[in-house]
Amino acid sequence: MGKLATITRRTLLVGSAAVAGGVVFGVYKAKAPIKNPLLDSLQPGEAAITPYVKIDASGITLITPRADKGQGSYSLQAHLLAEELDVDPHGVNLSPGMPDPAYYNAKVMSEGLPFAATDDSKLARSARDMGGTMAKMMGMQMTGGSSTVPDSYEKLRHAGAVARETLKQAAAQRSGISRSELNTKNGRVLFPDGNSIAYTELAAAAAQLDPVRDVALRDQSEWRLLGKNMLRTDIVAKSTGTEIYGIDLVMQNMLYASVRSNPGLGGKRLNYDAGRARAMRGVKKIVETRHGIGVIADNTWRAFRAVNAIDVDWGKPDYPASSKETWDVLANSFVDEHRNSRLKDLGDVEQAQKDSKVIEAEYRVPYLAHAPLEPMNAVVLVGDERLDIWTGTQIPGFIQDHAAKLTGINNDNVFVHVQPMGGSFGHRLEFSYAMQAIEVAMGVKGTPVKMTWTREEDMAQDFPRPAQIARGKGTVQAGQLESVDLAIACDSISVSWFGRLMGMGVPGPDLLIVAGAWDQPFDIPNYRVSGYRAPVNRPISSWRSVGASGNGFFHASFLDELMHAAGADPLQELIRLCNHDVSRKVLQAVGDLCNWQGTQIGKNRGRGIAYTLSFGVPVAEVIDVTNTPSGIRIDKVYVALDVGKIIDPVNFEAQVSGGALFGLAHAMNCELTYENYQPQQTNYHTYQGMRLHQAPEVMIRGLENAEQIRGVGEPGVPPAAPALANAIFAATGQRIRELPMSRHIRFA
Repeated sequence: MGKLATITRRTLLVGSAAVAGGVVFGVYKAKAPIKNPLLDSLQPGEAAITPYVKIDASGITLITPRADKGQGSYSLQAHLLAEELDVDPHGVNLSPGMPDPAYYNAKVMSEGLPFAATDDSKLARSARDMGGTMAKMMGMQMTGGSSTVPDSYEKLRHAGAVARETLKQAAAQRSGISRSELNTKNGRVLFPDGNSIAYTELAAAAAQLDPVRDVALRDQSEWRLLGKNMLRTDIVAKSTGTEIYGIDLVMQNMLYASVRSNPGLGGKRLNYDAGRARAMRGVKKIVETRHGIGVIADNTWRAFRAVNAIDVDWGKPDYPASSKETWDVLANSFVDEHRNSRLKDLGDVEQAQKDSKVIEAEYRVPYLAHAPLEPMNAVVLVGDERLDIWTGTQIPGFIQDHAAKLTGINNDNVFVHVQPMGGSFGHRLEFSYAMQAIEVAMGVKGTPVKMTWTREEDMAQDFPRPAQIARGKGTVQAGQLESVDLAIACDSISVSWFGRLMGMGVPGPDLLIVAGAWDQPFDIPNYRVSGYRAPVNRPISSWRSVGASGNGFFHASFLDELMHAAGADPLQELIRLCNHDVSRKVLQAVGDLCNWQGTQIGKNRGRGIAYTLSFGVPVAEVIDVTNTPSGIRIDKVYVALDVGKIIDPVNFEAQVSGGALFGLAHAMNCELTYENYQPQQTNYHTYQGMRLHQAPEVMIRGLENAEQIRGVGEPGVPPAAPALANAIFAATGQRIRELPMSRHIRFA
């Protein structure tokens, strides 16, 4: 990479770079600017205005590299660009682009460090800057960690602003009118006399200019799109069933495939008999893969039937075969040799608990599947020197790298065409399915092959959210919490996932084991959170809200038990203990929203509250339930949270309510249990979430007090389970410390 001054004029690279080492258009702090990948395929008359904007005579294309898994990511990125570029996000082309280091995600890495989100010390800020710089050096293109908005908020607005001002400069040179006298609207440059010229007519001229770097972002008071209710760019396609997902792709002469692999993840394929499958109608070829067997056929249904007709002997992997064995390993992991972290250690827990009555509790959360509606799939076309992959993925660059290694094709000739996804919840952070599709397609070079997992294979081959055990010990004095000692045992997501992705684990404290517990903003006099890395070694992965998904249940549930023992009002005690002003206001807001002090909850009813800080977002949830003759009915959910700035109020509410309901559904009914390495839950009939009649009304209050802007896709999940458990206790007197709750109680 060269210096900014040496970059070709056609680039229109937006000036100035990096917050935390990331390209944020305004001031370059990173020494090496990012090469614009759009230059490699520019045609005459096209302008690549930053890596995010391309204009030619036929139209404008906005590059939206953060994956869309149904959360509206493409639309949000388009609106961020369009706000400053002055175009209609519904009137331009959107493209995720090809994977490239230019689209690295600084936030996802800068936030994965052992500093609480509330820590604004110089050391914490410096470490986050370094994390962002590392993401840039590694070209870490990834969608996850609720980082799309934080990473894109300034970056894309600056990209739009620089493109706008450079187009105005092209118009100024053509007209002889100063750029300062020109305005823009709806994809056109406006002249003082009322005439205008389209951006598309200025593309060729703009491509010859140095970028205009001295741009100022518009004040919020001038926003046309941001902060207002947006019409998502995919709303028509989603509403009419015309959206094309990866699973919908059809190509000329395409064949279809499915694969079965060892249900013991990572285990070998020993012997197999494919005689019945070969004789079945439509079967074209049987293909061996590294851990399984694939069938190529003339349609997906025939591939499904044939692959399931193959008799296979599977080898045994090196980890526990059953859930019982896993629980035993976890339970035995609370020893010094497995202790991985103690990031929270205030006061003297032992002394505080020496002469007081100690309250103890053990909590458990199970393995969980991702189970998106669209099972894993990919279309692959293998040539002698080129490889094309069409799939929904959150990690396109990593798929590109692993595909190149698998095939021996040069990385530059591996093209990953990212598709819209029918859900993910972390499933699309994996790449094994794509490698299987490549292995199968290598058997019929020159012919596109669509590989699709059956639902049963999707469940069996899922890298689940890990099971966890937490043990809490605490004391209360004079109606207040005196001590909290929470120990959490969990296998390592970081070691498992990074091991697959990069061939190496993560050194140092494993934050995901204790995320959502160690970093909570409470001044408890004696307060300790310890993480124990359990040696289970079942391959596992991130699941929506990752470590906080279980730890939020542990931490908030145990605090509620202690507050009940102290005779304290839960909301008032949380407010009293809270040492973070933004979080305190969130707690106060949820109390106002549900009228905590003024509501008489009534007979056979209960109200529970839970708070979790995750991904930098403080979230408080209150749940009202009724104990009916048919079981527990969830009546209403109240949620207050602060993301710093709400970009799209409509999608904000959708993400928050969806997160809360997602958390409740899994807390109520979902688990993966294993026997002989295989999940006993094979499809939705045995992995049921929440039924429509069980879904409560969700009331939401979004605050904007935080200085940093945050993402909202995941933070609504962690408080849901503990708020429900606490409400059930209030209604019935029964403490539920193990998920799913349906093991212990019935729901109406």
